[in-house]
Amino acid sequence: MVHEKGIPMELDARLQADCHPICELTESRLLLMNNALVDWFILVPHCEEIELTRLPFAQQTAILSEVNLVARYLQQHCEPDKLNIATLGNVVSQLHIHVIGRKHTDPYWPAPVWGQAERLDYTETQIEQIRQSFTEFVQQENQ
Repeated sequence: MVHEKGIPMELDARLQADCHPICELTESRLLLMNNALVDWFILVPHCEEIELTRLPFAQQTAILSEVNLVARYLQQHCEPDKLNIATLGNVVSQLHIHVIGRKHTDPYWPAPVWGQAERLDYTETQIEQIRQSFTEFVQQENQ
């Protein structure tokens, strides 16, 4: 698949297997981590670069703006006690940015959630509700 900017959009196989697509943003694809115990989104920028800091400054700024958009969505809709935002490339080399909402009731609080095996499945209905509420949130932000 090719993004409208002409950039290949093939996701790393691990991201394809572990995530649900939520929407296409201007600079990145938004995914929802499959079976996570916490509210866990991943943004995959529309680029071949694997390091955020190697991108042109304007593109970095635009991508980080989308990260902030997802963080604001989490704050408003999931009411986390803490947000974790990180670029992790130790398992998947494709550039991807994690935006995770954490609560004190999280069984791993305050330890990191990366690599935890215990998961809670999302239903298709829940995923569709997240897609819809995120789309509505973006529309409100753009007004």
